Amino acid sequence: MTIRLEKMIPLPMLEQDTSGSEVWEAESLLLEQGKPYVVEAPSGRGKTSLLSVIYGIRTDYQGVVSIDDRDLSSFTSKEWSLIRKSKLSFIFQGLELFDDLTALENIQLKNRMTAHHSDERIMEMARVLGIDPFLQRKAGILSFGQQQRVAIIRALCQPFNFLLADECFSHMDRENSLTAYQLIREECEARNAGLILTSLNETGLPNIDHSLRL
Repeated sequence: MTIRLEKMIPLPMLEQDTSGSEVWEAESLLLEQGKPYVVEAPSGRGKTSLLSVIYGIRTDYQGVVSIDDRDLSSFTSKEWSLIRKSKLSFIFQGLELFDDLTALENIQLKNRMTAHHSDERIMEMARVLGIDPFLQRKAGILSFGQQQRVAIIRALCQPFNFLLADECFSHMDRENSLTAYQLIREECEARNAGLILTSLNETGLPNIDHSLRL
């Protein structure tokens, strides 16, 4: 699977100075399955907008964005539903968890739709990320860093060719960030999936070969 951006820029970004951006100023930018990309930029430079366009939930842009050389604007609602179920997974910056459900219920809600991971694998991922003691607590009372780890596991509970991760380590310390990143990379490598990770700061994460400036 490939994602190509051709002279693409969200309309709100047209009012900003985008000189030096390797994304907004690119004639053509190809993102390839199986490769990890990190997009580092301060707030307001369009990191969330970029991922939202690729995911098909923002259409206010100029230029062309395509998946496997097909223009995103040509996909029907039914096709987008299938893409989001089997091709693209998204760790939202706002997490989009259900506060009144437990952490485990939030994860299971996604996993029951896809039957992608066993209960044993879910518990293993929770132990790796150190949130297994909190799985029976309602998501709304967890710290934001704990909620981020729940959202990461939930996003991994489906098939995908690309994982879109929007500042998913922003409320974790260095050790927890590295552990979560390692889990994400293991899952991506197991599926030969691409990773597009956004960050406010220099991540210093290992094995990131492709860094893009916004």
